[in-house]
Amino acid sequence: METKLIIIRGNSGSGKTTTAKNLQNHLGLGTLLVSQDNVRREMLKVHDREGNLSIDLIRQIAEYGKDKCEFVIVEGIFYKPRYGEMLHNLIKFFNQNAYTYYFDLPFEETAIRHNSSSKKMEFNEDSLRTWWNPKDYLDVAGEVKLTKDMSPEDVLKLILIQLQGNYAELMGGPNT
Repeated sequence: METKLIIIRGNSGSGKTTTAKNLQNHLGLGTLLVSQDNVRREMLKVHDREGNLSIDLIRQIAEYGKDKCEFVIVEGIFYKPRYGEMLHNLIKFFNQNAYTYYFDLPFEETAIRHNSSSKKMEFNEDSLRTWWNPKDYLDVAGEVKLTKDMSPEDVLKLILIQLQGNYAELMGGPNT
């Protein structure tokens, strides 16, 4: 088995976690999901600063999944100056068998998505604006920019098509 690494990035409130969870549910048992928020905020309780402990632990957990899981999903804001080197190293570790997605949304769309999510009570729009970091591309080959015109279903379908080559086959139906 050659494990596929899936990296999902973007600003807070853009839909990364929802997409990653939906993808994990669709791909099924044995799909490893490594969430930056879970590792940093819940497991380690560290601030998102340069050199924080979560960077290395996220890498280690993702590497653990190689050759054990068919898919490893790594999702988070992953601010490039802080996490870029680790993500580039993960891509190399997975022998370039990586799919990278970035939610490239305007602030207004991110605020709308955040305000319709369960996290709306955790932080407000002012916090979103403070954390806002547009166009934080990883700049790797094949990086896909997900836009505001794409529904969550469109995003999931796009990722599945890229992972499996043919969505109809993946769904068990005839080719269309």
